[in-house]
Amino acid sequence: MSRYPALQIHPGRGLGFLILGASLHDILTRLKAQPHLYPTIDVSYFPAQPLLAPVVLDLPANGFRLRFDGPDQRLRLIEILDFGKTRLSYKNIDLVKLPEETPVLSPQPGCPSLHGPAFRHVYNRLMGPTFPGEYLPPQDATNSDTGLYILSYPGIAFTFPLQHTAWSPSADFVSLLSSSAAASAKSLAIFNGNSWHEARQTLFVQPCLNPRSLALSMKGKEHQPDEVDLANVCGGGVVELVRRSSAPFRVILGETTPQDLVAELGPPDAIYRKNDHRLSIHKTRRRKQRASHGSYGASPARSEDLFDTDHSSAHTTTDDSDVEDNIEQREDDQGQPAAKCFYNYFHHGFDVFISYPSNPSPPFPHSRSSAHPPTAPKAMDHLVATKILLHGNVPGSYPFNRYRRSRWVIDAETSGSFDGLDSETSFSTLSEKLRNVWKGNYASEEAEKATQNAIVLDRDWGDSPGSSYEVLEGWEDSEPAQKKESSARQGSGSGTTQIFGFPGMLFEVLKNDTVSCLTIY
Repeated sequence: MSRYPALQIHPGRGLGFLILGASLHDILTRLKAQPHLYPTIDVSYFPAQPLLAPVVLDLPANGFRLRFDGPDQRLRLIEILDFGKTRLSYKNIDLVKLPEETPVLSPQPGCPSLHGPAFRHVYNRLMGPTFPGEYLPPQDATNSDTGLYILSYPGIAFTFPLQHTAWSPSADFVSLLSSSAAASAKSLAIFNGNSWHEARQTLFVQPCLNPRSLALSMKGKEHQPDEVDLANVCGGGVVELVRRSSAPFRVILGETTPQDLVAELGPPDAIYRKNDHRLSIHKTRRRKQRASHGSYGASPARSEDLFDTDHSSAHTTTDDSDVEDNIEQREDDQGQPAAKCFYNYFHHGFDVFISYPSNPSPPFPHSRSSAHPPTAPKAMDHLVATKILLHGNVPGSYPFNRYRRSRWVIDAETSGSFDGLDSETSFSTLSEKLRNVWKGNYASEEAEKATQNAIVLDRDWGDSPGSSYEVLEGWEDSEPAQKKESSARQGSGSGTTQIFGFPGMLFEVLKNDTVSCLTIY
């Protein structure tokens, strides 16, 4: 039995289970589940703008590298950098013959590796004839006399070192790469496109043909729920989930039932029971404020909703059997049994909070729905969706890779300067535009200024990652790093975030001004 991981090459589609277009969450979760095959995984990203620059997974013990786009976090490029670490085959033909007795999964530096496939093997046996490729001369800074010749096929490209003195634009590339002036392939790339020269221009922005979910990419998975492409925040507690191939599903907070969620989105990946109420002290103060100011406008966000939004669902996964012992007949403010829980949809990228109906949030000003006043909550004897948490899966944040990235757009039904309210926008820009959206609609000037205040949280504290919010008395600004770093998780302080509120929305913001989570209530 071979000691090497065996992966089949599929040009334009992927490498084994690594499917182009798959989400960073799915790929990284699958790799981490097999530490005996993939012992080392390095995650690289740009800390200052983690959602704009590509995210890179480097697997040095396996000899390949994966590149994902930043905004959608989908696999765009697979690079084979060392042909001696993984058994690669195309249509059951090995690219290179690996010695069976050599253990290649040792992460020690200097581990021996083999040269890649020779040009004759690629051109005559593996892929066949193709059009002339592209020659890249040596860079002056390298002081090298060897250039690179990129031989492209649809969905796959090989890079061959070629002596610069042998290169001639008029020479036959087959003769050049077959001569002693060319070496065996140095690397291989798998991508979506007709050629590398054409594909690299739009590699990280072109539409993906394959779904984000690896389960949907596999054959025989007809009963998998359709994946969500985008969450459209419509205001007034309405979130429209735009799906890949099915019709959009509108989640109406206060009306959508758990049965509706299961029918449209499938059963949740986990259920988290909310039993921690250590910050309920803040509710009493906000109830008194609301009594004096009216139903809306006393605060940019209902404070009890802020603190009820227990982000421990982002860290703790349980099923019903795990929490039976902890669910007692505890009465809430309305005298009802404590039945609140989160539906965790890790593969969709969001949580839904299930509770009893409450007062709905106001719609956006000047929107079509703002002409109709909010309706009173429905009967209190049944459970409904009351909040939805859209997770950003931001590299370097505390909950990184617990959820697939969920992209969203705020549809304020306005125009001009209010466009561009989406999940990739910095919070400073979002905050400025949202203050303009709600300008003149607050109960008082003091309430409007409160949108600039924040509650500081630290998820690093507590006995487990499932601890509730921890409120700090101070906040020290720090400039985000302006350099690229390689790390699977940031160091100390990666769990510290800020919470900002607007009517019907809560933004959890990282130190680099990136929105880590958006809560709609």
